[in-house]
Amino acid sequence: MGLFDFVKEIGRKLFNREEEAAEKIKKHIEESNPGIEDMQVTFSKGVVSITGRATSAEAMEKAVLMAGNVQGVSEVNIDQLQAPPVKAKVEYYVIKKGDTLSAIAKQFYGKPNDYPKIFEANREVIKNPDLIFPGQKIRIPLE
Repeated sequence: MGLFDFVKEIGRKLFNREEEAAEKIKKHIEESNPGIEDMQVTFSKGVVSITGRATSAEAMEKAVLMAGNVQGVSEVNIDQLQAPPVKAKVEYYVIKKGDTLSAIAKQFYGKPNDYPKIFEANREVIKNPDLIFPGQKIRIPLE
């Protein structure tokens, strides 16, 4: 899998100093507990590295998005994160100005009322389906 890129200036502000970033990002991921065991997080110059064992490919994807959608993070490295193979088809989407989950659902599924599929797949990143922001990266389950 490797490296995922993100918009560094966008996202939830969790830390003020680089020295506290790794601890704050780890705590943020653990609060929603997507399924990463023995997780360790490091942070240097905008790059988050996550190690440990993911209980599923979905857990790995959610941890990456949770870390990447933090202000100050430009990349997430998971080279040392063990995870089962990805089975479900997932596409990543960067939210643009003016997007709504309904519009995104129409684009990917053909039906705007299918937006709950997107919301449920991103609950750790999107707390309210009416509050999304440009630059935020989300998962779009395709099956």
